[in-house]
Amino acid sequence: MRDFTPEFLSSYLDGSPADYLSSVGAYKLEETGIQLFEKIEGDYFTILGLPILPLLGFLRQRGTIAS
Repeated sequence: MRDFTPEFLSSYLDGSPADYLSSVGAYKLEETGIQLFEKIEGDYFTILGLPILPLLGFLRQRGTIAS
């Protein structure tokens, strides 16, 4: 996360607090939550809360979904 002012945080939380509180980590990275970060390292989907690409590979290997 980046350094930000208390004023920015208040403004951010005033945007859609119900959305943020229902999100993993209390931010919506795919929306305005990206403003909280300076950079992202790692798999985008894992950061969002579900490692979708490894999960799909796992399901394909087991024949649960078509490969």
